Formats: sequence, structure tokens, C-alpha cells
Amino acid sequence: MPAKDILIDGYGRIREEVHAAVTGLGPDALNTPPGPGANSLAWLVWHLTRIQDDHVADAFGLDQVWLAQGFEERFALGLPRHDTGYGHTPEQVAGVRVDSGALLTGYYDAVHEQTLDVLRALDAGDLARIVDERRDPPVSLGVRLVSVLSDDLQHAGQAAYVRGLLQRTES
Repeated sequence: MPAKDILIDGYGRIREEVHAAVTGLGPDALNTPPGPGANSLAWLVWHLTRIQDDHVADAFGLDQVWLAQGFEERFALGLPRHDTGYGHTPEQVAGVRVDSGALLTGYYDAVHEQTLDVLRALDAGDLARIVDERRDPPVSLGVRLVSVLSDDLQHAGQAAYVRGLLQRTES
């Protein structure tokens, strides 16, 4: 199995988890943190999507979907244009609020499509290309793609956990 097919499968699993975490929830559930200072489900999904969008666009020299497709305006969060949520304070996390899950999944799906487009075009040799020389050792495209995959799956798992906590509280 070619490496790009493994990556395509892995990124497809993120999409499945994002939709499973978000689908059917209203704004209250999406925006309510499970405890004081904790990350809401909306923030977790927004953040994992921003990271994927930012890192994949950077690695392939593309525009971020966030900016190019107008999601920055649709979310209207009042954050700096390139903010990904990294290092957010509890107050900043609480400021990431959505009116519907459709906005979150719509943004994720657009980022997912851009990601699939670049993954489908990969050749095996592309994965060794250095995409970040600021690190020691420098980061290859393959390492960057696996890193984003890992980070996104962790955040999607956290979103599923938060969903479970909120549903248990509602019962």
C-alpha cells in the first residue's frame, strides 16, 4: 500500500471523528466547556481544523482555507487572521463560539478536501522534502503530515470525550 493511501485513510478517520463529535449538537452543547477553564467541543474542533489548515497549507505553499474561502468572516471570532488556537488562554478558548455544528463541519470538510487534493498528488519521494528548517532536526513533509494527523486525532478524541460528558450531564 502506498504511503499516500495510508495518509488518506488516516485523514479520513479524522473527518469521521469530527462529524461524530459534532453532529446533532446545538450551540449550548458545542460551546459549553465540561468544567471551568476547560476546552469546549467547539474550540477543540475549530483548533484541530485550524492546525490542519495552517500546517498543510504551509507545507504545500497553499492559501489557508480559513482565509481563502471566507471562514474567518463566517466564524467572526475577532482573533488575529492566522490564529490557530495554539497557546490560547481560558478566556480566548471561551471566545470561540459557534451558532451551529454545520459551521464547524463545513470548515473541517473544506480543509479535508484541500488536504486530500494534496495527498492524492503525492509521490513517495515528496515525503522526504524538508518543510521546516527551524527545527532540529529539520522536519520532513512526511513527519509533518503524521504530526498533524496525530494531533488532530487527539483533539477529535477529546471532543468525543467532551460530548460524552455533556450527554451524561443532560441525562
